[in-house]
Amino acid sequence: MFKKITACIPNTITCLSLFFGCIAIVMSFHFYETVGSLYAYQWAWICIGIAALCDFCDGASARLLHAYSNLGKELDSLSDLVSFGVAPGMLVFNYMSSQPGTPLWLAFTAFLIPIMGELRLARFNIDDRQTTSFLGMPIPANAIFWIGYVACMIKYGYIGAWPMAAIIVGMSVTMVMTGLKMFSLKFKNFKLRENLRRYIILAAAVALVAIDGVAGFAWTILFYMVLSIIPSSAQKA
Repeated sequence: MFKKITACIPNTITCLSLFFGCIAIVMSFHFYETVGSLYAYQWAWICIGIAALCDFCDGASARLLHAYSNLGKELDSLSDLVSFGVAPGMLVFNYMSSQPGTPLWLAFTAFLIPIMGELRLARFNIDDRQTTSFLGMPIPANAIFWIGYVACMIKYGYIGAWPMAAIIVGMSVTMVMTGLKMFSLKFKNFKLRENLRRYIILAAAVALVAIDGVAGFAWTILFYMVLSIIPSSAQKA
């Protein structure tokens, strides 16, 4: 009985990630409305962030409890598509469509985020090369970028529909770029030597968020890309 219960823990955490992803989608469609003491878009950021935390914990708990399963793998991908594909896509769509002068059809470019995310996840599931590193931007990292970038636009001003659409296309394509090799952000242990780049990313995230608020997450993900590309040994971690 105990083994059956512990075997369900990782999948339960995965379902929680999906739950918060769904809430983030709902909040996105009430973008500038206030819910409690926060705007709905801020609740969407929080829910995507909680979903990302759950995504980290489900894998960690599966390793700790030795509760791997094919069901868990499929649940993880489906949950990721909603929480890190559809949710940030709807967040960006609702932000763009709320901006004066932005044609609605151009705001539809935000749907590239879940579309490319779906392709990225499907490739990942059938690619045995992506065990300790990734080919293309991981979908949770892409979602975190959009939390930061939307915050950046709200803080500093809208850059315009066409530049925004171009950034959407560019960042979405990074998820399916097999030539873009990126190291995993998940810790298998906490040894400094084996996780140096991961600790650097964590330190950078703290510093950038302290300096620029939520917008700092966008700069963190861009730094993650640079840190993955520049060192020749970036995929050995």
